[in-house]
Amino acid sequence: MKEALDFLLQIDPVFKRIIDQYGLPIIPKRPQGFATLALLILEQQVSIDSAKATFIKLNNKVREFHPQELLLLSDEEFRNAGVSRQKTSYIKALATAILDKELDLESLPEKPSHRVREELIKIKGIGNWTIDVYLMFCLQKPDIIPLGDIAIVNTLKELLDIHDKMEMEAHSEKWSPHRSLASFILWHYYLEKRGRKVNY
Repeated sequence: MKEALDFLLQIDPVFKRIIDQYGLPIIPKRPQGFATLALLILEQQVSIDSAKATFIKLNNKVREFHPQELLLLSDEEFRNAGVSRQKTSYIKALATAILDKELDLESLPEKPSHRVREELIKIKGIGNWTIDVYLMFCLQKPDIIPLGDIAIVNTLKELLDIHDKMEMEAHSEKWSPHRSLASFILWHYYLEKRGRKVNY
């Protein structure tokens, strides 16, 4: 991490401003696999805490959080756990893809980020935000900038006065190949400034 941090501090003064004010971020990690992807689906457009509470309710309905177990649950059981109809269909689509061997989660760590994206984007309900977080948190890929994340976008608007997504993408190119660490620092700023703590 030191090499990546030194690179970012040299390349863009915004990172020194953040670290001087709020210190270094904790680099979050999550386990790879079906359960984490299902949780990320639940996290789409809601708070992490809310999604986690729903995940716990859903997990309590099965012996093990495996694709075959989730597919045995009825839509009503999903609804009773607080899962929307749309997200129920997404989790079932993911489970089906795994069981039908259309998606091999165990092979993803060995593949480059663009190949992982190509495979996951085929699954209904899994978009670029979900893929970006999985690449960063689970596969520890070093060069991801999740421009579908509202906290990242708002921080770039605030600190760099960039309001266009294409311009954000272009600006972030100079942070490559360490855009994941840059993103963690931007998230850190967003949360610390608002006095929020998130357990990823």
